[in-house]
Amino acid sequence: MWVFIVSEIMFFTGLIGSYIVLRLGSAGWPRPGEVLNTALLGINTVVLITSSLTMALALNAAEADRPRASGKFLLATALLGCTFLAIKIYDYAHMVHQGFTISSSLFGSCYYLLTGFHALHVLSGVIVVLYLLAASRVALSSTVVGRIEYSGLYWHFIDVVWVILFAILCLV
Repeated sequence: MWVFIVSEIMFFTGLIGSYIVLRLGSAGWPRPGEVLNTALLGINTVVLITSSLTMALALNAAEADRPRASGKFLLATALLGCTFLAIKIYDYAHMVHQGFTISSSLFGSCYYLLTGFHALHVLSGVIVVLYLLAASRVALSSTVVGRIEYSGLYWHFIDVVWVILFAILCLV
C-alpha cells in the first residue's frame, strides 16, 4: 500500500507542480474567489475532512472487534465521499452553465484536470469502502481489519490531496 501511495504522491506532485509552473508563467490568472465558488469548495473540504474522521473511527471499531460500529463508520465514510462527489458535480454543472469550461482558459483546463483526477480517486475510495462494509458484515477477521487500515491510509491521502488542491486553487 505504501508503494502505491508513494506512486500517487508522485502523480499528484507532477500535476500540482505543472499547475504552479503554468500559473506563475501566466499573466491572466484569476484571483482566488474570482471564478470559483470558494464557500462551496470550503464546505466540500469540511465534508472530506469529516470523512477522514469517520474512516479512523471505523478502523478503531474494527480493531476493537466491534463490527456494527465499524460498519456504521464505514457507511458514514462512503456517504460523506458520495456527498463530496455530489457537491463537486453540482459545482461543475454550475460553472459550465456560467461558461467556465475545460476549454475556456488555461485555468479552466488546470482546474478540471486537478479536481477531476481527485474526484476519480474519491470515487475509487468510496467503492473500496463499500466493499469493506460488505466484508465487515460477514466477519471482522484480521484480513478485513488490515484492509480497513490500508484503505484508511489511502482515504487520508485523498483528503490531504484535496486540502492542498483547495489551498492552491482557492486561497493562494
